[in-house]
Amino acid sequence: MRLRNLFLLGAAALATASPPSAETEEDLTRENTYFNGKKVPPIMELTPANYKEQLKKSKFLMVKHFSPWCGHCQEFLPTFQTLYEYYYTSKPVGKEDDFTEFYNFRFAELNCVAYADLCTENKVAAWPTTILFEDGEPVVTFRGVKHISVLSGAVEDALEKVKPNTRPKTLELPEPGDKTSPDAKTEVEQTEKVDAREKESEKETVKETEKEKGKETETSTAVSPDASSEGEVTPKKAYTVNYNTPAQKVAPKPANPNPKGLSVPLTWDTFQSMVTLTQEPWFVKFYAPWCHHCKAMAPNWEQLAKEMKGKLNIGEVNCDRDTRLCKELRVRGYPSIMFFKGGEKVEYEGLRGLGDFVQYAEKAIDLSSGVPDVDFDSFKALEEKEEVIFLYFYDHATTSEDFLSLERYPLSLIGKAKLVKTRDPKLYDRYKISTWPRLIVSREGRPTYYTPLAPREMRDTRMILNWMKSVWLPLVPELTPTNAREIMDGKIVVLGILNRENEDSFRGAIREMKSAANEWMDKQIQLFQIHRQDLRDAKQLRIEEAEDRGDQRALRNAKNIRINMDRSDTKEASFAWVDGTFWQRWIRTTYGIDAKDGDRVIINDEDKRRYWDQTSTGNPIVPSRTSILETLNKVTVNPPKLKPKLTISTIEKMFFDIKMTFKEHPYLSMGCILGIAFGLFQWLMGRTTRRSRGHFKLEEGVGMKESKPSTLFGGSSNTATKAD
Repeated sequence: MRLRNLFLLGAAALATASPPSAETEEDLTRENTYFNGKKVPPIMELTPANYKEQLKKSKFLMVKHFSPWCGHCQEFLPTFQTLYEYYYTSKPVGKEDDFTEFYNFRFAELNCVAYADLCTENKVAAWPTTILFEDGEPVVTFRGVKHISVLSGAVEDALEKVKPNTRPKTLELPEPGDKTSPDAKTEVEQTEKVDAREKESEKETVKETEKEKGKETETSTAVSPDASSEGEVTPKKAYTVNYNTPAQKVAPKPANPNPKGLSVPLTWDTFQSMVTLTQEPWFVKFYAPWCHHCKAMAPNWEQLAKEMKGKLNIGEVNCDRDTRLCKELRVRGYPSIMFFKGGEKVEYEGLRGLGDFVQYAEKAIDLSSGVPDVDFDSFKALEEKEEVIFLYFYDHATTSEDFLSLERYPLSLIGKAKLVKTRDPKLYDRYKISTWPRLIVSREGRPTYYTPLAPREMRDTRMILNWMKSVWLPLVPELTPTNAREIMDGKIVVLGILNRENEDSFRGAIREMKSAANEWMDKQIQLFQIHRQDLRDAKQLRIEEAEDRGDQRALRNAKNIRINMDRSDTKEASFAWVDGTFWQRWIRTTYGIDAKDGDRVIINDEDKRRYWDQTSTGNPIVPSRTSILETLNKVTVNPPKLKPKLTISTIEKMFFDIKMTFKEHPYLSMGCILGIAFGLFQWLMGRTTRRSRGHFKLEEGVGMKESKPSTLFGGSSNTATKAD
């Protein structure tokens, strides 16, 4: 088509024609798109060959720096493409001029994998990064995925600057992926309806023609080739919108999960193709046919598959048959249950009842869908439903690396807490956020802040997960077999023994325990701040003293003092409650308390196998803020002011103390054992030597006279004889 047009221009035009530009070459290899019914050429691609030329050529050039494999770049792709199509087809107010020529404003993209040097030259450290150039110099930089309204604001400012009063006062921007702007949508819809009616009428005409041709064939009427071609109707070319362009591919519609409500048997090959290499969530059990626990769990698993029909894929792997797969996934026992999504996994550690499976699966479906955005109102509504919420604050400068790190946490939080993100200024003000990104946890409306702020620490997955594990329990969680270790180990726990069946008493007890927990945490924060201030004051006194003496060495040493606020050696006090009716036997055998006597509270130190169940006055501790705090203050000091009781016998306590001594002081304990062993060895060797020597005896055949001189004086026997 292009060559034919060139021939029609004549020989003179061919002689003076210039070689095609980079933009023209792109038209040959990339498809056009359509917006508001107008054809839009592919967005310009920058290369080292045309980069400087395009910067000089354009007054304004908005460049998207991207990587083809970057997930956030793929997410940002339809936004930038729609922005380009919207402005390319727009017109200045009251004019019919072409947008690109009138404003000298162009859009382009730069592949940072193919042309890394150009991206480095533009100081691009993360993808996607969008830079607006003016006269070849960067004026505005956007890092990460941005909303189309944010980018449009920068574009409008530039257009108003170069051509004042040529832009509309208000803009109705399309959503990413739209092919019509809101103001032109009605017109395009009407055009599409007309085209659809034309197509229907054309189809009917074709059908009628085919019927007539069939009748002519039946009557053996001779039809010439020319007559046959005249009888066919060529459909009129209708306007269509190309929605599936290389610049913006329509995402495939996800398959309906678990359509039959069955647990799918998986093998090595099917596991790779259906689970590992897809983004679909799967709940999979690993079992052995001979395992008794697996057989007992089988009915609940089958029922779970029915409950999750159309919601979540359920699968199972026979580890006797697929040993390699189970070994690679580090299956340690049967049955093992894991949740998979996108090649990542998390092991299920809950109970194996049907209700427990369903509850976990529903939360997994919710969290595996990604980290949702919330505003002030939706977060407030979420607080009423969730006890623990992790809230991630971000702004326009938050990078793709930060968001990529954030997407790694939801699977670890299944069944534990909810993770959301926000950029609502109202939430900034509520939690006094002044630096971004920032992470907090809200428990019962009480915030706890993740203190590290450096970019590396905000992307350290292991560090953040360890912090999440330390704070993802509610203020007063229920003690269950799945979280007992997490609650009890390494802490002094205020454990309420409550009767869930008495609703009024239960609510009042929980309210009192939460009140005590909040007050205790406030007190600990105040003590922490006082201790920190004391250390700072002590450091400042040393600095002032060194300055007064003029001692530069002492001044340097004082300034180098690090204020260590590590509290790893301090035991944390936490709160929890247990159902006294359900755990009646364990409570009676361990703590000697009968749940039938009413609600009680104990303060348990699991690491030392001891507990307190009475106040300083000798009365039982009850679920009361005053009773709890009064006793807690006396048992957390070292040594405790109240005498504890033991959860084990005296002999067991002796062996337990020896074990704990070895655990806490291994080298000192080993040295003592070696010293005792060496002393015992020396004593035994000395005793054995003395026994082997026996009594002193003279050798037979040696006379007394001969032996005395040599023994007493050291002389020989010959000398003694001559003297006589």
